[in-house]
Amino acid sequence: MDKVQRDQIIENAKNFFRTEIVQNHIEGACKRASKLSEYNVNPFLFKYLANFLTGNDDAESIARALVLPRILGSSINTSFGMKIQSLVSSLFQGLGSTTPGIDIEFFDAIDGRKKYCQLKAGPNTINYDDVKTIVDHFKGIRNLARTNNLNVGIDDMVVGVIYGEESELSSHYKKIGEQYPVIIGKDFWHRLTGDENFYFELIDAMGDVALEVDASHVVEKTIQALAVEIQAKYK
Repeated sequence: MDKVQRDQIIENAKNFFRTEIVQNHIEGACKRASKLSEYNVNPFLFKYLANFLTGNDDAESIARALVLPRILGSSINTSFGMKIQSLVSSLFQGLGSTTPGIDIEFFDAIDGRKKYCQLKAGPNTINYDDVKTIVDHFKGIRNLARTNNLNVGIDDMVVGVIYGEESELSSHYKKIGEQYPVIIGKDFWHRLTGDENFYFELIDAMGDVALEVDASHVVEKTIQALAVEIQAKYK
């Protein structure tokens, strides 16, 4: 992979984070978090949590105890998970494969061989049925290679997982790994780009976008809106 392609992946990552994550977080997650109907409030705990967090259990403190875990934890992780396919498509825009069932083709920077790669986002992003689908795609490529006298080995068909560590791979990935290589995180990006540290450069690129965002005023507005509803219902 040349420098132009590597730089394009970095830029694609930044654009994805701006448009798909940040905007949805601000305009979607925070708006939903401002409504009491979005929460399953435990009446035995909400005052305790508010007091635990702020030292009192007024409406604003209760709202803060509800909003912060939602918008800083569950909502952003759910949103990212739902955008997984968009992430994959965005990062590898212009680098796709014409081979059925394969997302990208690249020359491995470590062993020098051409790889036929199915891309997945994280270490827990496939299910039981995906295992057979992926294995069947790879079998199809092997059959096509034999028909056309192409030098394609089992180790040339890989699943590339764009983030995470090998120890985090789910049992479904491990099942695939019994037949075909599953390369993840730092190792995947090293093989793709030839740069051992590219994975961390990619993480830093998304972090750069975070520096563009100060949504503290949105968070406070969300808390105040929810506090009004709490005051009306519980006080």
